[in-house]
Amino acid sequence: MTTERTQAECWLTDMDGVLVHEEKALPGAAEFLERLVEKQRRFLVLTNNSIFTPRDLAARLARTGLHVPEESIWTSALATADFLTTQLPGGSAYVIGEAGLTTALYEAGYTLTDTDPDYVVLGETRTYSFEAITRAIRLVGRGARFIATNPDVTGPSPEGPLPATGSVAAMITRATGAEPYFVGKPNPMMFRSAMNRIEAHSESTIMVGDRMDTDVVAGIEAGLETVLVLSGSTAAADVARFPFRPSRILDSIADVIDLV
Repeated sequence: MTTERTQAECWLTDMDGVLVHEEKALPGAAEFLERLVEKQRRFLVLTNNSIFTPRDLAARLARTGLHVPEESIWTSALATADFLTTQLPGGSAYVIGEAGLTTALYEAGYTLTDTDPDYVVLGETRTYSFEAITRAIRLVGRGARFIATNPDVTGPSPEGPLPATGSVAAMITRATGAEPYFVGKPNPMMFRSAMNRIEAHSESTIMVGDRMDTDVVAGIEAGLETVLVLSGSTAAADVARFPFRPSRILDSIADVIDLV
């Protein structure tokens, strides 16, 4: 049974597995984005990846033929900076991460330091440095609070999976006993900060994702209508294994266009 909801004014959509796959736009993605603009719907494209700035990601999407302005992209790095600003405005952080994360924190008014920081903030990087991880362990051991952009344990690469933020966080946790606070999906905080960004309300916002264990569960916990597309991580046969259900299951983003 599905309950009728208000016409969606706002949309949140995951990026990889929904709009793009391996640097190629998925069928229907361009038309979906065009329909959002044409109908003047407020929207954000979300990613748990904290490596890239919104400008980098907008350029990367443009190369696949998808036109998304940088202000319509929301990353776990931006959500982390937003969260830290609400917790401790103008604080300091020791950061393991790339430009997406360091830029977001810097622009939020944070001081980046390796001397007595308020927080250790961990994100993805292409090359994890054992020296940097050692420094993080010592700082957390001395009382810095531990934040991580997302709990993803692996990331994709053409050669196979790469260790990601969750794996490195586990190493720091094992060495210190300190569990990080993960800001990105499946924490619904990521969606709430995204909705604040576009002044959206949960009852009139739809979330489109390709993963039951991150996109859909976080969408449900944030009170959103959820659409699972089967063009990414979760296959149709997997859905029944989860103790929660999306509002709708569709083959791909091409099938979502008529809902806008």
